[in-house]
Amino acid sequence: MKDFKILYLSPVEAEEWIMKKHYAKRKPSISFCFGLYRGNILEGIMTVGKPASPNLCDGICGKEYSDRVYELNRLCVNEGLPKNTLSFFVAGCLRRLNNEGHPEGLILVSYADSAWGHHGYIYQATNWLYTGATKERTDIGFEDGKHSRHYSKEIDHSNRKFRSSKFRYVTFVGKKKREFRKALKYEIMPYPKGDNSRYDATYEPTTQCILGF
Repeated sequence: MKDFKILYLSPVEAEEWIMKKHYAKRKPSISFCFGLYRGNILEGIMTVGKPASPNLCDGICGKEYSDRVYELNRLCVNEGLPKNTLSFFVAGCLRRLNNEGHPEGLILVSYADSAWGHHGYIYQATNWLYTGATKERTDIGFEDGKHSRHYSKEIDHSNRKFRSSKFRYVTFVGKKKREFRKALKYEIMPYPKGDNSRYDATYEPTTQCILGF
């Protein structure tokens, strides 16, 4: 992977990837944003942010560590990259978070959406812990795809959206990762397997180059 490098991005630089290339087509909370570059060309993005659910933050390792919980909420790369590029990217971003994130470390959660035929093989390849699947449910949604918890205005309770079951993965970075692992409230389970489906990621974002090349 000598042709690739991982650099920090601003959320603005990643916005086109998030809104037009990633299947979710909506912008999440972003605290850390990374770009995968081959030479000086942006080939992928990864974002990490605070989950919207306080219950999730409290539930992974307890309230004592809820402020350390972050979600890997967007991961997207161009098609046709060399084998293992995605694993290289995720592992490299985790190393950066380990070295430069919260001084005491972070608890990271991420999801693979069963409705899109995803099983989370990238998390399995990078040694995340599988902690089971969320339940299918409905909740109040909006045309922009956001959940009701993103709004403080009066809500139309008749506008309910189906939320598919998602495979939940957890990992830890930083000097307290053993402490976090010991505090984990979820059962660690065998990795789920199955045939993956791929969504259409052929959209080509505007070429972005590193300044100075």
